[in-house]
Amino acid sequence: MSISDQKFYDKVAKKFGGYKSEAIHENHFPSGDPEEIFLEQLFKYSDKVKTVLDIGCADGRFTLKVAEKFHKIFAIDISSEMLAKAKQFQEEQKISNVNFQKAEAEKLPFQDKYFDLIYSRRGPSPYIEISRVIKSSGYYLEICIGEKDGKELKKVFGRGQGFGEWDISVAKTKTNSLEAEGFKIVFVHDYFYSEIYPDMENLNLFLQSVPIFKDFDQGKDKENLRSYSEKFSIPNGIELKRHRIVIVAEKL
Repeated sequence: MSISDQKFYDKVAKKFGGYKSEAIHENHFPSGDPEEIFLEQLFKYSDKVKTVLDIGCADGRFTLKVAEKFHKIFAIDISSEMLAKAKQFQEEQKISNVNFQKAEAEKLPFQDKYFDLIYSRRGPSPYIEISRVIKSSGYYLEICIGEKDGKELKKVFGRGQGFGEWDISVAKTKTNSLEAEGFKIVFVHDYFYSEIYPDMENLNLFLQSVPIFKDFDQGKDKENLRSYSEKFSIPNGIELKRHRIVIVAEKL
């Protein structure tokens, strides 16, 4: 990740006290909640003797949530502010088997074949490095952003994360890359769902906290936000269509 990424997540951590938006919204999951499915898959391969790597842990809430399922978790991130919150939460919860540290995903500070399991929850996915530090028969799990995530929103704004790459399958691209690094795909599935925001103010608040537009500006983007809100208004609020992918792979 770049310096701009680091600055963005530092800013979010300072403003929201971690990586968690205060925006009110409802979810509609036609084929299941991808976050819950990712968690189920993670627990399926969990074991209290396993040493695990969390790539892109942000404020560590999720890391601490699953810590009891494993022997040891090393959790990395590039944001000092996010890691400060993670260590604060760790101290409050008195969890001792997690090691939070600042590190770049593309240059993992770990020896070869060190981890039994690695996961990335909407974080970086440097497959060459992941392949290097995972043991044979180890599992890699990922939940990532699909190519159609927020497509209509990005079209109205004329920019955004993955802008214009609507027809390039993220699932196919990622599984091909994993296979090239010696992984066997165990599970892969696309999930399409909707978030419903009650009003423009809550959608505004949400967009300040996520990297859909890292340069989101409440003033400059006011008309874009208004235009989107009017165009995608439904009876119970403003609809934002999301796309997630869950992948499980085994290192051969």
